Amino acid sequence: MVLLFFFASCKENGTEPIVKPPKLTINEVRINGRQWFNNSTVTDISITQKPIVEIKFSNAFDIAKFNKSMVSFSGEIGQNYNIAGSSDNKTLIINVNVLPKELTKYSFNINQGDNLGGYVNPNFSAEFTTQLDSTYKFPEIANEELLTLVQKQTFKYFWDYGHPVSGLARERLSSGETVTMGGSGFGIMAVIVGIERGFITRQQGFERLNKIVNFLSNNADRFHGAFPHWMNGSTGKVLPFSTKDDGADLIETAFLIQGLLTIQSYFDTGNNDEQIMCSNIQKLWEEVEWNWFQKNNENVLYWHWSPNYNWDMNMHITGWNEGLIAYVLAASSPTFPISKNVYTEGWAKNGAIKNGNKYYDIKLPLGENLGGPLFFAHYSFLGLDPRNLSDQYASYWEQNMAHSKINYNYCVNNPNHFVGYSKDCWGLSASDIPGGYTASSPTNDNGTITPTAALASFPYTPTESMRALNFYYYVLGDKLWGDYGFKDAFNLSNKWVADSYLAIDQGPIIVMIENYRSALLWNLFMKQQDIKNGLTMLGFSY
Repeated sequence: MVLLFFFASCKENGTEPIVKPPKLTINEVRINGRQWFNNSTVTDISITQKPIVEIKFSNAFDIAKFNKSMVSFSGEIGQNYNIAGSSDNKTLIINVNVLPKELTKYSFNINQGDNLGGYVNPNFSAEFTTQLDSTYKFPEIANEELLTLVQKQTFKYFWDYGHPVSGLARERLSSGETVTMGGSGFGIMAVIVGIERGFITRQQGFERLNKIVNFLSNNADRFHGAFPHWMNGSTGKVLPFSTKDDGADLIETAFLIQGLLTIQSYFDTGNNDEQIMCSNIQKLWEEVEWNWFQKNNENVLYWHWSPNYNWDMNMHITGWNEGLIAYVLAASSPTFPISKNVYTEGWAKNGAIKNGNKYYDIKLPLGENLGGPLFFAHYSFLGLDPRNLSDQYASYWEQNMAHSKINYNYCVNNPNHFVGYSKDCWGLSASDIPGGYTASSPTNDNGTITPTAALASFPYTPTESMRALNFYYYVLGDKLWGDYGFKDAFNLSNKWVADSYLAIDQGPIIVMIENYRSALLWNLFMKQQDIKNGLTMLGFSY
């Protein structure tokens, strides 16, 4: 009787019992056919196809009751879409009406609450990123023409932008008076390429190189025969690289001497003026006191010495890194040579330089896990020919090929899911990065690719490097190609392209592409009898 009275009272008062809307659980979401999970990111969404999102619910919904304000995309998409339902009214299809922009991240949200005639629960929130515009930006040309074009355009960094007084290479674009010894060593070798490829005449090349050699001989600060990292291109006075790095830098000196000996070989049978330049190079070579950098006859070379701070930098040159050329030159010196023990104990650390592990099923003979930054395979080998080079620790051809292929495979596998990494877009080395500079590698990866990494690896990975070159030029060329060749680096995850060019990155592109094409610089450097003597003393086969 009481229950009947209650229902009668509700009816008399004009109220109905509260009926909750059906629960609509989101079972699955797909974007362009790819599964999309809550709080996840789907990458490489096409920019030539308008996105389609499919949302499968647990129960049937009423599409006439769809509340558009509760479903939205970020950016220009917003709520610019149309909807449709499946035949069973369990799948909501969202058809976006605009094409997304390239290399852009979009968020997508379905809010929890009343919608579609039911109660949507839980909410869904995820992101997607779009692809690069893969259309070619320049007309396609033959690969050999492209290699020459890249060498010619990159050569302009050293030729057009070389310091007007000394002829030396500026550290980077907008460096003003600051010239770099290592980058100048690379640039000197690039001049030989310029002559051989017809970018300049032999006389033009000689005049520039002779200006450089005379400046180094007569104006440049030297410390026990060694050069600083940076100097003023007009006066030759040292410019500190850091507070205590205001004197000799043996690695930068080695890169410079490598270049000088290479041009000496090129001009060694030339006319009288060229012979005089070669004699001046010989004097610079003989005046470097390599063994003095053992610091009281220790069996290791030291990277720095300062007239103000002495050995305070306290940095040993030990392998495996870019420093092999310093030990080869030190052992080859006709005036201040080191002994084999300095190489064995200092550089090779009595064999601790070895690695021997496999990465991506590739055995790495030397160095750190996964190989480190790729400039290790470039800087010492602009002149030093690795093709038949071996000692008790490694075959250096095997080492550099393995290092390059591991770097390539790491980028293809892309464990950190950076935008763009692929078989066409790879190469981690030292370069500018968004907000700074770092030596990128598989163990120090922030999503930044630097063109010099793959392009200077042409001798080791010709197929992979050519794919990268085509991608950089044709696909990224509208952003990456400029007055002096390829800009220093790019990060597609951040939609960032450097506006910089660095001498130490531009030089290896020209030189190593030429070594791949003709072995020109390898053949010239290895002509040096002093180098042959040093390598033999150290126990190398070459």
